[in-house]
Amino acid sequence: MLHYAVVFFVIALIAALFGFGGIAAGAAGIAKILFFVFVIMAIATFLFGLIRKP
Repeated sequence: MLHYAVVFFVIALIAALFGFGGIAAGAAGIAKILFFVFVIMAIATFLFGLIRKP
């Protein structure tokens, strides 16, 4: 999932470089959402891993 966030971030940077503001904003928004979902899932996985170990 972090890979997709990075891909959308790169797409946003390239679109912004060429002046496509709407596409850049959309791709940046998707990248931001995917990044936060990744962070939440990573924290949840870490916490569940700590809980399961005796």
